[in-house]
Amino acid sequence: MDIKTRRMGDVTVLDLHGKLTHGAAAENLRDTVAGVIAHGDRKVVLNLAGVPSMDSAGLGEIVRCSMVVQREKGAIKLVNLTSKITDLLAITKLLTVFDTFDSEPAALDSFGTVTAAATDSRQSLNR
Repeated sequence: MDIKTRRMGDVTVLDLHGKLTHGAAAENLRDTVAGVIAHGDRKVVLNLAGVPSMDSAGLGEIVRCSMVVQREKGAIKLVNLTSKITDLLAITKLLTVFDTFDSEPAALDSFGTVTAAATDSRQSLNR
């Protein structure tokens, strides 16, 4: 699994590409989220558009990462879930646990501060 990290305002977006399964893929996600937390970031969006499938270990790792971020007073939001991943979350009743979004702007807006910063910069350009 390949994970690209980028910043959108005060939110860290992790773009995941590849199967999220037991072993190296789950460990890569765990290490990446640990690095984000160590860096002091608390607002995380997992972009799952590039994840074709996930097993129970991958799902468990997302749950674990969410708990780690919540302990640090942060949140993980999920965006661009495939139908397979949506079904998996629904079957396991985790769809009600995670904040999920169909678009990245909606996920970013859910944190509140990104929208305000973007609005402020647009307003200053219009003056």
